[in-house]
Amino acid sequence: MRYFITLSYDGTRYHGWQIQPNGVSVQEKLEWALSTLLREEISVTGAGRTDAGVHARMMVAHFDLRSQELDCGQLVYKLNRLLPQDIAVQKVEAVSDEMHARFSAKLRTYHYYIHTCKNPFLRAYSCEIHYPLDFAKMNEAGRRLMGYDDFGAFCKSGADVKTTLCQVTKAEWVQTSPTTWYFEITANRFLRNMVRAVVGTMIDVGRGRLTIEEFCKVIEGKRRTEAGESMPGNALFLEKIDY
Repeated sequence: MRYFITLSYDGTRYHGWQIQPNGVSVQEKLEWALSTLLREEISVTGAGRTDAGVHARMMVAHFDLRSQELDCGQLVYKLNRLLPQDIAVQKVEAVSDEMHARFSAKLRTYHYYIHTCKNPFLRAYSCEIHYPLDFAKMNEAGRRLMGYDDFGAFCKSGADVKTTLCQVTKAEWVQTSPTTWYFEITANRFLRNMVRAVVGTMIDVGRGRLTIEEFCKVIEGKRRTEAGESMPGNALFLEKIDY
């Protein structure tokens, strides 16, 4: 049978979701815990890959089990006892064999958090910005973003991707207090490092370093070297996955 597992994690201590040869990953910890409890070698397939230091309020993965049917509620309880404190499982559920954590996902939503005043309680999960930003122009850039489907300009150089096409359905800055904001972006898929590169380029718009027209030309040029810097990973959260 195939099972979906829904979890969240603080990515601070991990080299991303995917198993790495030279660093600890969330996938590695989850596979170890499942294999230990189910007493057979379990491999999981995630809905996507988060980079080193990036967090997930919602990640979904699937695994197949050959030899037994599960008490899903009991497995959730045991996993949370066994996994480290920075990984939490919310749900395990049986699904049809046709369901796939990655390919069945319709939409993914990320948030990137920033704050404009020094705050010791935000520093671990938000990016501190020390210069004024024009959020109206940054939101205009977000609206323009939705008019394109090729985001090669925001794909990490050397990334192994077959296509740089994505459908962005939402891209806006939301203010949550006088000094805190987050950027929400929803798309059917994301390229490696895409959200952090988009935010870095939007920051250039907000600082007046790029006009809206120049922002559009960056997208149209499809060259990573023309886009803004990649923002720190600690402020990025995978927020939601829709099936």
